[in-house]
Amino acid sequence: MSTQIAPGRRRRTNLALLLLFLGTFTMGSAELVVVGVLQPVATDLGVSVSTAGFLVTAYALGLSIGGPVLTALTIRLGRRPLLWSTLAAWLVFNLVAVLTADFATFIVVRAVTGSLQGLFVGLAFTAGISMVPPERIGRAFSAVIGGFAVSTALGVPIGTLIGEATSWEGAFLAIIGLGVLILAALILVIPPVPSGGAGNAWTQARHAFAPRVLAVLGLCVLLFAGPYATLTYITPFLDRVTGISGAGISAFLLAYGAATAVGAFGGGRFADRNASRAILVTNAVLVAALALLYVVAEAPPLVALALIVWGIAGFGMVPSLQYRIVSLSGPGADLAATLPASAINAGIAIGSLIGGWALATHGASAPVIVGIVVSAIAVPVSWATGLLRVPVTDQAPAPATSPTAA
Repeated sequence: MSTQIAPGRRRRTNLALLLLFLGTFTMGSAELVVVGVLQPVATDLGVSVSTAGFLVTAYALGLSIGGPVLTALTIRLGRRPLLWSTLAAWLVFNLVAVLTADFATFIVVRAVTGSLQGLFVGLAFTAGISMVPPERIGRAFSAVIGGFAVSTALGVPIGTLIGEATSWEGAFLAIIGLGVLILAALILVIPPVPSGGAGNAWTQARHAFAPRVLAVLGLCVLLFAGPYATLTYITPFLDRVTGISGAGISAFLLAYGAATAVGAFGGGRFADRNASRAILVTNAVLVAALALLYVVAEAPPLVALALIVWGIAGFGMVPSLQYRIVSLSGPGADLAATLPASAINAGIAIGSLIGGWALATHGASAPVIVGIVVSAIAVPVSWATGLLRVPVTDQAPAPATSPTAA
């Protein structure tokens, strides 16, 4: 049964969700823009491009490991002031990155900012679901996740262009400037945010790492290992197999990026209807899209179609995965909200590794085959995890629609 919300409150909620979207858009842009300005960063800091690539690794490790750790350490703090202070600290450390001339310091700063991003994402999910009725939780998740999808499609290319026109520091300063505006707006707009679960770290961890939650986290790893075994090496595939190069590859990747944004936003509605079924269906569509990519590899228009379907399905499942993990964690919701990002990054790392092995040993089409196989293995796992239910004694209260906590 739908919960009625007063128009004024609905507008405030929509504005707050927009700001959370912009927050993750800003963070996603800073996370990946370094890829577009890697050469000038390497030159300025006196390291090789391959060594500078560790800046990406450091951020991912900070997000995957540091995010949950920071969440556990701050579990008793008020959610709303912690949301503000986390974004503020993230901005400060990014400014330190701009000002430093030492590569080792830059690496440490990237790990710290990644950890702060992981904490912010969990807080944003908690804030988002506290402001909406239960039947719109999936769409609140989509607002947060959508920021990352749009940052990949638009934020990173724009940041790279700014970096090319000015300097790599200019790209970071533009992102920091946007972040300062968002921070000010968040302080004014975000309402009080209640905790999403139990109030101590041990209880949170016990429920967040329950076997049923770990099973869905394992599914997250599979669902991203397969596609990223292919995506990491999609450029040599498009070049050597499809026969596309230069600006053509950029256009295809832009189409894929736009599709991920569509999937991230649209996936929230399917999560609200039936998250388990949405995961299973999008998993099956993902397998079909990767299979189509392999079969029509030499037909550019059909390859573009396969990439678009892949992007929509691949990110369309993310709100449902987040929904399932938070729901299954019961009183561990605050900590559990940070775990999907860790599992997804683990899947990306594994997928890139096995995709690289396949490319080196079997050629440009091999990573696509790996992606199909791993994604197909995930289908029965998607079905099996859909049978998991939260025991009644572990059920968390429904997300608040009238928050009372800070």
